[in-house]
Amino acid sequence: MQNIIQLDSIAMYNQIRGLETLHPLVSVYNMADAKPLPEGRYNFGLYTIFFKELKCGELHYGRKLYDYQEGTLVCISPGQILGVQRKNADFNPKGWALSFHPELIKGTALGKHIQDYSFFSYDADEALHVSEKEKQLLLDCFAKIRYELEQAIDKHSRTLITSNIELLLNYCLRFYDRQFITRDNVNKGLVERFEALLNGYFQSNKPETEGLPSVAWCAAELNLSANYFGDMIRKETGRSAHEYIHLKIMDVAKERIFDTGRSVSQIAYQLGFKYPQHFTRFFKQQTGQTPNEYRMIN
Repeated sequence: MQNIIQLDSIAMYNQIRGLETLHPLVSVYNMADAKPLPEGRYNFGLYTIFFKELKCGELHYGRKLYDYQEGTLVCISPGQILGVQRKNADFNPKGWALSFHPELIKGTALGKHIQDYSFFSYDADEALHVSEKEKQLLLDCFAKIRYELEQAIDKHSRTLITSNIELLLNYCLRFYDRQFITRDNVNKGLVERFEALLNGYFQSNKPETEGLPSVAWCAAELNLSANYFGDMIRKETGRSAHEYIHLKIMDVAKERIFDTGRSVSQIAYQLGFKYPQHFTRFFKQQTGQTPNEYRMIN
């Protein structure tokens, strides 16, 4: 098995790619000016955004393989493993990349809500594909960040750099929203498949052996990353995937409550609750009544 190379600093990353370090915590570069990453597996300690304009090789996220297409943007967050496999050693890719260390945004407005940019945890095959107009907006953001890096560092540098990074990320949010809408054929029927998955789960004995279904489990069963799946469900239903699961649990629970041949404890275990009192607390939070009160009133 290949050793994993730790990429924990901008200086180290720039050295591997043959780039000058203009700022210790952030780097923006045209890929045509950089050496390609050698083949191998890398553990990124940096936030990194690759914007590739031409097909130029393969990346492996975990066990998944992704071929870059035209106008494709892939985001990596600290702790992710990236595998690089090069098809053509002489190929010179076209595009831009941004890397920044988590320390850059600590204490900034961006640092306080970086977790809101859930696309950093999307799988590679959930990458953003942009139009020509969208591409120009992204390239403008890269250019503004690059401009700031080429100036002497002063008291305004960090604010301007992080503000432009935030602008870039906000454009990505907008473009992902557009992609969710325009790629209906790819995501068609997700809610229906989610519903069928939950129905099948509660009709089986899995809850008793495996517990309550999690968002991560549902996403994996539907071949999506948890964040992408959660964002898609919220866009389609107006509810989080977690809320949707809770609603399904309640639907099944209410139906079974009317079966007086089952005790509340039996129903709790059959739904996947570890302890009956957890089920009673959950049920009361959702309805304002305990299961026994609900059974008697209804």
